[in-house]
Amino acid sequence: MKQDYKDCIDWLYSQLPMFQKQGELAYHPGLENIQALLKELGNPEEQFISIHVAGTNGKGSVSHMIASILQESGLKVGLYTSPHLKEFEERVRINGQTIAKEKVVSFTYKMQKSEVKPSFFEMTVALAFEHFAAEKVNIAVIETGMGGRLDSTNVIKPILSIITNIGMDHQKYLGETLREIAGEKAGIIKSKTPVVVGKYQTETKEVFEQKAAQLDSTLYWAKDIDVHYNSDLKGNYQKENIQTAVQSIQVLKELDYPIQETHIKNGLLNVQANTGLRGRYQTVRESPKVITDTGHNEDALRWLIPQLLKESFKELHMVIGMANDKDCSTLLSLLPKDARYYFCKANIPRGLDAEQLKELAKEYGLLGKPFTSVGEAYLAAQKNASIHDLIFIGGSTFVVAEIDLP
Repeated sequence: MKQDYKDCIDWLYSQLPMFQKQGELAYHPGLENIQALLKELGNPEEQFISIHVAGTNGKGSVSHMIASILQESGLKVGLYTSPHLKEFEERVRINGQTIAKEKVVSFTYKMQKSEVKPSFFEMTVALAFEHFAAEKVNIAVIETGMGGRLDSTNVIKPILSIITNIGMDHQKYLGETLREIAGEKAGIIKSKTPVVVGKYQTETKEVFEQKAAQLDSTLYWAKDIDVHYNSDLKGNYQKENIQTAVQSIQVLKELDYPIQETHIKNGLLNVQANTGLRGRYQTVRESPKVITDTGHNEDALRWLIPQLLKESFKELHMVIGMANDKDCSTLLSLLPKDARYYFCKANIPRGLDAEQLKELAKEYGLLGKPFTSVGEAYLAAQKNASIHDLIFIGGSTFVVAEIDLP
């Protein structure tokens, strides 16, 4: 089975275009393909109750928070997220347990015979939906991929839609303005279905209000409630995500889900244990302290860097890699100048060459050396750091994916 599984994963990566690794070549907007695929499978997406989560940042954390709270309330909860950090199966979980390798293998063999030629993302969505239907989950939390309106997950009819926030990311595919991007994300709002919106700007608020009114959907703003919960997810940016998750839970309570205060409290305190989420402002080791975070766009870094600089350290070591289709200049301008840099390229086609990154960073006063891999960069940082220093690893989800996490 191990060999079978490796063969299947190799086939998935080599035969099916994967946006996270290949970028534009793998981007197939539209729902026709996924609809054809799901019809072939007997429309599993119609066989379970779902919650749909979109947003530029925070949608992964919010999805995991809600799943954790629902698990604490005693429900059997499906969770579909992307991309995975370490292993493919992380994308599909039920009560924190990843889908069995055997099920990935059998599904892949079935897909190899299909007349539909799905993208990597379309196939993983179909795999998740079939798994959740077969296992008869009570409810499933479904995170969108990049957008909303044309995202492959947007074939479900959820009982609740959630949009965490809108920021400038993936403009090439979603639009050049916040209003345009909000329009794409608002595509997950469904007729007469409540929708929760997290952080918003004036121009995006209007988009959500118009779409909700058009579809006769009740609109809830996360900022309208006060929350005083703690979470095991320690990034300062999680405060907004907690607010969005709790507002969403309040809506579910209005829909007669028996969620108690203790479920909310314990769910938020045990997100990592309940769901397996990793890589969100996570301390990897102590002496020297090593922190990693998957934040990879402007909004994420504006939250992340101030918190990082408040940590106690003598010298800051930054292990940084970025994707070649990001606005690297904006991201580099946000990074601290008073740090030693270790530039690297994650082992994906979309990774920006470390030497190029070093030269670009130099324009923003960020000085350091290029390394041929994430591992080599991290090892160099460890060798140079004293026990009183701080090492940060990030810039891309795929950089974080290449280090050992507890």
